[in-house]
Amino acid sequence: MSPVRYGLVTPILTRLPGAHARWEETAGVAELAELARAADRLGYDFLTCSEHIAIPAGTAAVRGAAYWDPLPTFGYLGACTERIRFATYVLVLGYHHPLEIAKRYGTLDVVTGGRLILGVGVGSLAEEFELLGAPFADRGARADDALSALRASLSSREPAYTGAFHRYRGMVVEPHALQARVPIWIGGRTGRSLRRAVALADGWAPFGLDPGQLRVLLGRVELPAGFEVVLQPARALDPAGSPARTGELVAELAEVGATAVSVRLVHHSVGHCIEQLGALQELGAGEAP
Repeated sequence: MSPVRYGLVTPILTRLPGAHARWEETAGVAELAELARAADRLGYDFLTCSEHIAIPAGTAAVRGAAYWDPLPTFGYLGACTERIRFATYVLVLGYHHPLEIAKRYGTLDVVTGGRLILGVGVGSLAEEFELLGAPFADRGARADDALSALRASLSSREPAYTGAFHRYRGMVVEPHALQARVPIWIGGRTGRSLRRAVALADGWAPFGLDPGQLRVLLGRVELPAGFEVVLQPARALDPAGSPARTGELVAELAEVGATAVSVRLVHHSVGHCIEQLGALQELGAGEAP
């Protein structure tokens, strides 16, 4: 079993009720850049940023209201860093035409020197679909078609695709992605999301599942060679304060099959968060016994 890589569920960018620190509420781009540079320097594999266009006021108490947009955020952080990759976690496929994603995020791949990971999902917030005029009832089938269209289009100057919902040819997309094959990860928490990832993408990045549930779901499929399994611990990690427990939580995910672990950290300031980033790397908790 190989050591897992670490990615960071980036503080500041998404503030979930009960899951963010008080200091994040007033933090801005200076603190964000400081964190990104530290994660880059310490060898973290990726940073995440999620997408929501607008959250219904009545839902904000559950989902949170603060969601930085991934495109300008990652463009800025790309200029602040050298190596770390940028994972959209997640873009909602139904909100965009595939060529819109190919152009906008292909440009991001260019300006960051080929550091894009395209994390995508089907979406579940009906009010947001309605706001954007996006069909909701058949969003799963539409997402499957969009994934196939993206794979055909992301790295192509003159993409062509014919599917159930998307058809195009004779169009030029310039610039397009620098990477010959942009990694696509599927978010979600169901067996369907895992099957979708195995069939149409390069990795699965679920949320809200415990190791037992993950073990059952992963045991039902045969994973292709090189397939990424990007798992999250059930709780925020405290590698400086509780190194033994941190090691247990990450090692458990490695045993389940994680190739990468996307971590939330206990932190009380930007400086403390950077200390925790260093402590986790020093701990070597991702190495299997």
